[in-house]
Amino acid sequence: MKKFILLPLLGLMLVYGCGKKEEIKDIKDEKFCIDKDLKEKITIEPVQKRAVSESINLTGNITYNNDHVVQFNSLVEGIITKTTFSLGDYVKKGQVLAEIKSTELNSMQSESKSLQSQISVAQRNLQAAKSMFEDGISSQKDLMQAQSELDVLKSSLENVRANLAMFSASSERSVFQIKAPTEGYVVAKNISPGMQITDSSEPLFTISDLKEIWVLVNVYTSNLKNVTENMFVDVTTPAYPGEIFKGKITKLAKVFDADEHVLKARIVMENKNLKLKPGMTADIIIDKSLGGEMLASVPAKAAIFDNNRDYILIYKDDCTIETREINPIKKNNNWIYFDKGVNEGEMVITKNHLLIHERLKN
Repeated sequence: MKKFILLPLLGLMLVYGCGKKEEIKDIKDEKFCIDKDLKEKITIEPVQKRAVSESINLTGNITYNNDHVVQFNSLVEGIITKTTFSLGDYVKKGQVLAEIKSTELNSMQSESKSLQSQISVAQRNLQAAKSMFEDGISSQKDLMQAQSELDVLKSSLENVRANLAMFSASSERSVFQIKAPTEGYVVAKNISPGMQITDSSEPLFTISDLKEIWVLVNVYTSNLKNVTENMFVDVTTPAYPGEIFKGKITKLAKVFDADEHVLKARIVMENKNLKLKPGMTADIIIDKSLGGEMLASVPAKAAIFDNNRDYILIYKDDCTIETREINPIKKNNNWIYFDKGVNEGEMVITKNHLLIHERLKN
């Protein structure tokens, strides 16, 4: 009886055990392949030979291009009665930004009216002098004097009108209008309704087009030998991790900055999409060639650090990806260099490679 009971149980165990082994075998045979969706998210780059260079890391700050900045100072005194703009606004040339109530406007308008009255009188006097000269009653000197008096009054009126136009006077509102002297973004504002404007007032606002910006780089004594004008550089900012902006050192100061004790280098950069804002900090990377032979190199971003070792993923096809341990002979911020272990022309995954590495491990 016991034998008839044990044998079926043993058979069931053997069958069940065989099923588990088969299942494990099927899992091991399953091969990882990059599917279409993942393929669109990765970047594959070839191993290339290039001259060895070292990276020089500097810091700096983004600021305005002083050649494209306009600061507005008021030419008249008075009280701000109205403002029509905010910090950061884009304004067009000639756009009314504020209004000033000023006693100078009243004086100019009164002077204009007085001159117009005097001109009317002078015109009548000139007409009378012409008639008397033609009748032989007055001399040519009297005629010329009348003409001169009229010309002087007209010249004075033109000056007053020019001043009123320069200050953008509005006779209807009895205010001076402050208009934008150029187009661009309002990057500084020191004006508000009720403010008293005097000769000593600081600029009311600052406008910059921001199409070009400066990066002022701090060059310490230890790096003086490595930095020269016309060097191409990579600029990064904490605001855009991983994004590199290309620029060139256009000017290197001849004297040290008295406050920071560094030599200032200037990078002029186009500001596409207005991403770079004055006031941002920046990291500047300069690749300086060390000369010598060309070595196989891969982008530094392709390296995977795992379990105290460095790896790269060699792509052969969508289902054949090799995790290769590497021992580079030199690194910089942008490149890793090899004299063996990596061959020119091999393809390396450089984006989303960490994701693939984890899938291969699992």
